[in-house]
Amino acid sequence: MANKETIFQVRNLQMWFPIKKGIMKKTVGHVKAVDDVSLDVYKGETLGIVGESGCGKSTFGKTIMMLNQPTGGQVLFNYGGEFKDITKFTKEELFQFRKKVQMVFQDPYSALNPLKKIYTAFEGLINHHLYTDEEDRKRKVEDALREVGLLPEFASRFPHEFSGGQRQRIGIARALIMEPEFIVADEPISALDVSIQAQVLNLMKKIQKELNLTYLFIAHDLSVVQYMSNRIVVMYLGKIVEVADSRTLYDQPLHPYTRALLSAIPVPQIHQEKKRIVLQGEVPSPINKPTGCAFHPRCPHCTEICKSVDPALCHHNDSDHLVACHLYDKQAPEA
Repeated sequence: MANKETIFQVRNLQMWFPIKKGIMKKTVGHVKAVDDVSLDVYKGETLGIVGESGCGKSTFGKTIMMLNQPTGGQVLFNYGGEFKDITKFTKEELFQFRKKVQMVFQDPYSALNPLKKIYTAFEGLINHHLYTDEEDRKRKVEDALREVGLLPEFASRFPHEFSGGQRQRIGIARALIMEPEFIVADEPISALDVSIQAQVLNLMKKIQKELNLTYLFIAHDLSVVQYMSNRIVVMYLGKIVEVADSRTLYDQPLHPYTRALLSAIPVPQIHQEKKRIVLQGEVPSPINKPTGCAFHPRCPHCTEICKSVDPALCHHNDSDHLVACHLYDKQAPEA
């Protein structure tokens, strides 16, 4: 990926949520939702993020959009070749940044105001003064609805008049209308029927190709992530444990956690046997993480060093395949 243009550079990102107790609301600990994450996102790609519930996927997506103010680290966005740290932006600079980065939320039902017509969901056009004339705004909204396969007259209807798939299409149209460069899709199909999921996924791929968009695609369904993504990031308890292109990750997974996740994917042939890797124990608390490798209490390959030393994210055989596991300590650490 060395010849790819980078749109986001995330460096040592932390998102810790304080735990407060007592009358004085004293901080007694932190939920370490995202803990020292570094990665690059390349322009035009779909970067998938997978992991169990609570691993920090959605928090990471919201934090790089600055919906959460990060506890530490840098989030650098490419402004025409100049990278600017958006964590240090003023309120006005952050307001302008919103036009470049949009989000498609997980729940298409709660993402729209049930008391207002669909047209009002596109009020970002007014807030950012993109179209001062009301007729121009109306035409822009109608064009956005057509782009996602909906009728323009839908703008005058209420959310309860639409199915889940239609609501999610409206959510995509709302993100597209700002003409962004980058879209965070946070579990965009998890609330939809299987028959509708394929329609939404194909729509997103079509729009990405037409508009040269960059996606951060967050999902639980690993087969969906494989279909959508160019590269995949595997997270566990707030940290990245493996990064690889889609084909390599599914054909040659390295980290024991990744192998366990992939073994859970159902196969279409009901009579075909598949060896399932069942992890023992529960996911540790992000408040009190285990020492060393956070995965070691559940890892079938755990050794003594795993219990005391946190493995670095390393290149495997000088490739773009990265893994954080002591099984591959001989590889050179990531630059």
